[in-house]
Amino acid sequence: MLDANPTTSRTLDESVLLSKPELVLGRYRLMGANSTGGFGTVLTCWDTRLQRRVAIKRMPLVPMAEGAGAASTVAEALTEARTASLLAHPNIVTVYDFESDANWAYLVMEYVDGLNLTELLARVEGGTLNGDECAYVVSCVADALAFAHENGVLHLDIKPSNIIIDHSGNVKICDFGMATLASATGFGDARGGTVGYMSPEQIKGQMVDERSDVFSLGVVVWQALTGSNPFAAATAEQSLKLIEHGPRTKLTKTVPDAEGISEQALLGALAPLASARTPSVSEFANELTFTLGDISVGAESIRHLLSQTGQRQEDEDAWEGDGLPIYFRYPWVPPFITRVTAALTSGFAGLLSLRFLFVSDSTAWIAAGIFAGVSAVWPPLGSALAIIAALLALLTTTSGAAAILLPLVLGIVLISWWAFLGTADNHSTPTVTLPCCLGSPIAGANWAAAFLSPLQALAAGAAGWLMGTMFLLCIHSGFDAAEIVSQLPELALRPATWIGFAGCAIAAATGAGLTRIRPTAGFAVTGQIACALLLITSQLLAVRVENGGIWLAPSWETTGIAVVLCVLVSIATVLSGPPLQDLEDDDYEFDQEL
Repeated sequence: MLDANPTTSRTLDESVLLSKPELVLGRYRLMGANSTGGFGTVLTCWDTRLQRRVAIKRMPLVPMAEGAGAASTVAEALTEARTASLLAHPNIVTVYDFESDANWAYLVMEYVDGLNLTELLARVEGGTLNGDECAYVVSCVADALAFAHENGVLHLDIKPSNIIIDHSGNVKICDFGMATLASATGFGDARGGTVGYMSPEQIKGQMVDERSDVFSLGVVVWQALTGSNPFAAATAEQSLKLIEHGPRTKLTKTVPDAEGISEQALLGALAPLASARTPSVSEFANELTFTLGDISVGAESIRHLLSQTGQRQEDEDAWEGDGLPIYFRYPWVPPFITRVTAALTSGFAGLLSLRFLFVSDSTAWIAAGIFAGVSAVWPPLGSALAIIAALLALLTTTSGAAAILLPLVLGIVLISWWAFLGTADNHSTPTVTLPCCLGSPIAGANWAAAFLSPLQALAAGAAGWLMGTMFLLCIHSGFDAAEIVSQLPELALRPATWIGFAGCAIAAATGAGLTRIRPTAGFAVTGQIACALLLITSQLLAVRVENGGIWLAPSWETTGIAVVLCVLVSIATVLSGPPLQDLEDDDYEFDQEL
């Protein structure tokens, strides 16, 4: 997997909904994650400030308390990484920013649309490049390394996966300065290189200089020409033994055209002793390409090879520029809509109850406005206030045992849901306030299907149905607890009641499950349609049971609410982008590539 390019980016974890994703470094919206690289994980992100795609390499730092001198070692390594990030060269991946905190280091880089050399070799016939193509790649890499060396920066991890070629044939190197940082933070030994490409002095932990990068580039060239790494091994010690004995097979047996100056140049770069090695990367490249091939012909051939690989995956085409969902271009919009919806529904539901608590309508409106304002700040508190207002209306409107028992039971059930699930997600609030506002117990199911995980949606659908049903009884009875209690036995014994209750919960959970099969608008809309169909079906069954097995259409109000909400939520999903799965940064595993 290339380190600054998500061409083979894996799909986000599809098991959990990302209802309120955090921005990386407060600015970069996570779009995907590549496989773990040598020193960390590369995150593909959208820069919400400059409206462009970037690649962010993130790696863990040793805590300051671990071991004597650990803090200073990390600080020195961070300084070197910052210095490396200042390199500006057409063959070096541009670094936009470098940040660190107590636990992590972040390297924000340009997003390169193409393949790394490992991927390119895997796609070409025989897994090798011809002399012209290799000459072009080596020339570009050598130019970048020579520029870095002139500025006092070593790479120390030259390998095929750190050499990226975009779809225009431009060759770039990434991860300058990361090897030293990786070694200082315990991410690898021998200054953080990769087994099979590290020079002997790097493996031994001895002094390293430009000749270490020359050696690594020599190994890459050998692999590109022959299709195999002569020093690949399971451990650094085994690789060192192979290096000391030299390549087992002569280069000319595989690449007859490399006989002469090119072969001698390559063997000079792979010398076990640094003192016997070619002293500079420019000298090595000049000697190698002198007879290896034509650089201009190789450039055209590489461009042709990259054009055959096609652009990024089809499902990534939509992530460019204006095609990006609103969610990425304007990340504040979806949370804003959620807060506004929660505020309006909490305020209105509260108002319906508060009118029975206060003699003055103006007082009720003021209190409802407070409910809405509080809900806009923290949506879960809005649903709690709406529930409490309804319970207080029941307590104060009538007297007697019913006025105490009914609010007590309802309070235990609804507050328990709120404490365990309602506070877990800002999207939970409308699932219980929408049924109160729209006068339909099923009104919260579509919202739950769009924004909650299947288990959360199941619970929210059930809680919304209960809240909506009891709220309707309260409104029709004028919050007369005694009258409501007298109706409850008959209501509880009706099969239609339980069909509606189960249908609402199952529809919400089913819709949420379909929405999260894949993070695409198509699956999100499918989830909404399935939720609406199940809601209507449950109402059909309830009406049939109520009418002695005769099939009759449910009320137009119920059907209309299910259809309208399905359409509205689907439109919002298509416009703003489907909900993403929960993939917090801490979920990434960091494996060292040694």
